[in-house]
Amino acid sequence: MLKKERQAIILKEVRDKQRVVSSVLSKELQVSEDTIRRDLNELSGLGKINKVHGGAVMSGIGYLPFSHEEREEYAKFEKLAAAKKAVRLLKNEQVVFIDGGTTNLAIARLLPPNLKSVFVTNCLPVAYVLSNYSNIDTVFLGGKIIGSAKVTVGMEAARRIRNIHADLFFLGTRSIHPQKGVSDINLDEANIKKLMAEASDRIVSVAISEKLGNVQPFGISDIGQIHTLVTELDPRHEALEGYRKAGLKIL
Repeated sequence: MLKKERQAIILKEVRDKQRVVSSVLSKELQVSEDTIRRDLNELSGLGKINKVHGGAVMSGIGYLPFSHEEREEYAKFEKLAAAKKAVRLLKNEQVVFIDGGTTNLAIARLLPPNLKSVFVTNCLPVAYVLSNYSNIDTVFLGGKIIGSAKVTVGMEAARRIRNIHADLFFLGTRSIHPQKGVSDINLDEANIKKLMAEASDRIVSVAISEKLGNVQPFGISDIGQIHTLVTELDPRHEALEGYRKAGLKIL
């Protein structure tokens, strides 16, 4: 199937259904998810659709979040590969911030059973997983719940963060750019992530490769504030060159 034909089908799907999921398009069109992502990026650049996490929506209708369950299944193997690298950064007796996102949820599921540390989170699914570890002390931040993201935000969460100093912050990353830093599409989430970053000695941006090079409306951290970038890619991959030049440790 030619690219133009494939993209015409994608546009029709978006118009008919208001939104599409990359993994579903990949199966329907019998091409890789990387090919679909490139198509969506190209169509988005032309202003014909809005690319969002996991797929796309019609241009001009704004962000329509996919369900948490859909996001868990999306790019599952890439997230697992990144999570396996991230857990290598953990040591006993640390205080660790870990916010929302399905890659961070994968990290929570992979913690070494003998790890003894304190984890602080504003993510309901992450808190539930952490609560099952006998050696982990889990602190859940209260506040207003964003249902689609399963995280808490607002003044109560912010107040509690200001009373905590963490050794490490696993920053669930929607977008990271080698010049413009880390950003998010939701202002309330971005504010909580920013506070966690400010209260942490080291910030670890956990991002599968499709998040690289993107920019969202609300800034979280300058690139110089990030200590480590964890993706599913080989650390020598050319897509990571800009981040290496910015001084980030790459896993």
